Amino acid sequence: MSVSADTLRLHLDYHAWASRRLLDAVAQLTPEEQSRDFKTSDSSALNTLAHVFAADRLWLARMFGESPTKLLDPRDRELGVLTKDWPVVQQRWKDWAAPLSDSDFQAKISYRDTRGNPWEQPLWQILLHVVNHGTHHRGQVSGFLRAMGHQPPPLDLIAFYRTR
Repeated sequence: MSVSADTLRLHLDYHAWASRRLLDAVAQLTPEEQSRDFKTSDSSALNTLAHVFAADRLWLARMFGESPTKLLDPRDRELGVLTKDWPVVQQRWKDWAAPLSDSDFQAKISYRDTRGNPWEQPLWQILLHVVNHGTHHRGQVSGFLRAMGHQPPPLDLIAFYRTR
């Protein structure tokens, strides 16, 4: 399968745009609402966003040949850390992807998962996984917001395209 470098970069932009919008919405919640346990794998809106942030950071480290062994640091679950550090990680993704060509994204990289298992995959698959992973969890957080009586911001890909 072939995915153009421009399309992949556009989806990285979408991922950053949607994550920022949802982070801004969660920042408007009370601390109790941010940490309300919805009995999901990451439990709360704040923890779910921290999970996405940490995964973005972990996959980026793999792009640079690193194989982190843990996903989250305890401080990653702080709103201030997410607000400050996530845009930096997203910019590093964009900077990494900027010079890559269509053929560069076909290249495979080797990495180890957090359990030490070896894997090898094309860059385009990893990048689309990062974006899709974020979309999945942003959907969860949007549901949390609705369950608490708040309207989440529009996050659909088509809404992002309309801003371009």
